Amino acid sequence: MLAIRLPDEIETRLAELAAKTGRTKTFYAREAILEYLDAMEDKYLALSRLEQSGKRWTLDELEQELNRDA
Repeated sequence: MLAIRLPDEIETRLAELAAKTGRTKTFYAREAILEYLDAMEDKYLALSRLEQSGKRWTLDELEQELNRDA
């Protein structure tokens, strides 16, 4: 279960959309989360990896390595 507080403007927009379409606010909230969850996971995983020390490769280095193995 998830309970979130939204700014009044967003809550109003969500309520109006739900009323106009006959769907629930929960339906649209779930749809929005599912739509953006993959992108947020990718973003924060990438940021987390950037914060960790370790070897970094350029695109050219990766392509050269792949061509050597082919």
